[in-house]
Parts: sequence; C-alpha cells; structure tokens
Amino acid sequence: MSETKRPISVVIVACVYLLVGVAGFVFHFRELLAGHWDGAATELTEFLAVVAGVYLLRRQNWARWLALAWMAFHVAISIPGPVRTLVVHGLILIVIAWVLLRPEAGQWFKKQAAGS
Repeated sequence: MSETKRPISVVIVACVYLLVGVAGFVFHFRELLAGHWDGAATELTEFLAVVAGVYLLRRQNWARWLALAWMAFHVAISIPGPVRTLVVHGLILIVIAWVLLRPEAGQWFKKQAAGS
C-alpha cells in the first residue's frame, strides 16, 4: 500500500460520519433555535461527528478514537430505548471498530504520526 493512499474502508467511514453529522445538524437545527437544551447537546454530538469525519480523512489517529467514542455514546444512550435500536447501534459500533482498528488502517494512521 502506498504511504499516501487512504484505505477505502477509512474513507467510507469518514464519509458516513460527515454525512450523518451534517444531516443531523441540519435536521436538529430547529431545536437549537427553539432554545431546547437537548437541541444544543444534539448539535454538539453532530458537530463531533463532522470533526471525526474530517480528521479521519486528514489521517489523525485521535479521530479514530473520537469516532469510536461517538458511536459508543450512541450505544449507551440506546440502552433505555427499544432493544432493536440498541442492537443496531451495537452492530454499527462493531463494524466501525473493525474498520478503524484493522492493521491496514493502523499502519496508515501510524505513518502520519511518525511523519508529524
């Protein structure tokens, strides 16, 4: 693998985070304008998804951990809800962890850290 070529799996995960973050931010913006506290918290989580997506593409190792923490947070807040939501979020977390923690991804992020 070329030192500058991103693993396609990381690109896909980063793009999903960008899409979810931007779409969620736009969708929930009304709640923020209405002054709902949970609207502000929701917008913050959507912003963090965008940050994770951008910095995954910029080869920042810490963004892998932010992306995993973001999804783990969604698993945690799914616990009091329907089991189906918890299972779906759990499966998504497993897939994202598999993609971001694979040796191929680790090597790509490690090379950037060494070059910084």
